[in-house]
Amino acid sequence: MSRHAVLRSLQTIVPDTVLEQNEVRDIFASQPDVGRLAQRIIGASFNGSGIDTRHTVIDEFSSHPRPGEPMFFEREKNLLRSPGTKARNDLYVREASRLFVEVARRALDADPDVSAADVTHVITASCTGFHAPGPEYEIVRGLGLPDSVQRYHLGFMGCYASMPALRAASQFCAADPDAVVLVVSVELCTVHLRSTEDPDLIVANSLFADGAAAGIVTARDLPTPTPGVRLDGFHTAIAAEGEQDMAWTIGDNGFEMILSTRVPQIIGETIVGAIRPLYAREGELAEAFDEGRVGDRVEHWAIHPGGRSILDRVQERLNLSDAQLHPARETLRVNGNMSSATVLFVIKRILDDGAADGSRVAAMAFGPGLTAESALMTVTAGVA
Repeated sequence: MSRHAVLRSLQTIVPDTVLEQNEVRDIFASQPDVGRLAQRIIGASFNGSGIDTRHTVIDEFSSHPRPGEPMFFEREKNLLRSPGTKARNDLYVREASRLFVEVARRALDADPDVSAADVTHVITASCTGFHAPGPEYEIVRGLGLPDSVQRYHLGFMGCYASMPALRAASQFCAADPDAVVLVVSVELCTVHLRSTEDPDLIVANSLFADGAAAGIVTARDLPTPTPGVRLDGFHTAIAAEGEQDMAWTIGDNGFEMILSTRVPQIIGETIVGAIRPLYAREGELAEAFDEGRVGDRVEHWAIHPGGRSILDRVQERLNLSDAQLHPARETLRVNGNMSSATVLFVIKRILDDGAADGSRVAAMAFGPGLTAESALMTVTAGVA
């Protein structure tokens, strides 16, 4: 009987520059092109976000920026600039390439049983920039992996992309029990922020942040117990009524997020049906789900914190406790929404908090479409 693949040695990185939510709110609200109505929307969006701090690769927002002509923010004038998409993407290429290699190296360094020579596949995910050769190539070259490593990049899928990346890694391991898959997500959302009066873009300005995550997926029987999660199953669902409410497009002054106020409502209305097939595969768990008691059987919930109101709706509809939502809410509070990397941050927080060996984890992420990706996992080599 084939073994399930396990995600282990999960590592995360955030850039050094910290964005204090209240300070960023005041910067956006004080721009000369922002009227009173937009100022009120900015205040409500930032104050209700559930975020205290975020991180950015744009060091112009730090108290000690590098010298040179500012591209995004003139601190002396308190003025936000709006560079073109090429300039933004150039910054992405420079900073994301570094983070892809660094966080992938950390994942390998953290694993006592896996080295660079063992890696057979690399899967990368990112929706905040483009370049070719891409990040999966940069990792192979930067870590000295064999040229024969199979490389895959999931680009421009949005906030849920780490879930199909994990699913693909699991499938590679099912096809080849000796496979070792490096899964890496890097998102630099802040390179697309700009002054605006558009309500959707204001919401994006209040939520999105930069971060990187990487882990190793393998079904090999490795000797050293290492905290991780067994990947038990995945499911994809589409709430087609939300297709126009969450989207990610390319504009002349950066990428543009459509994130309407209807998204939490749509997720709340569709979440039960969207994830029921995943639980229907597991006897007693399926029964608990149908009875509204799934939170009693699945202890940990790695929910992508697309925003505070999304977490509120999921908690309400699935009857989850405050403790079960704590990893997602704390990730949102400290790091903001880092698009596809975020759910990996939440899984790592669950493991770091001492999830018991054998306890179950439900993971969910939402993105353009409106797409809901879900997974069931089991903690391995955790704290008994």
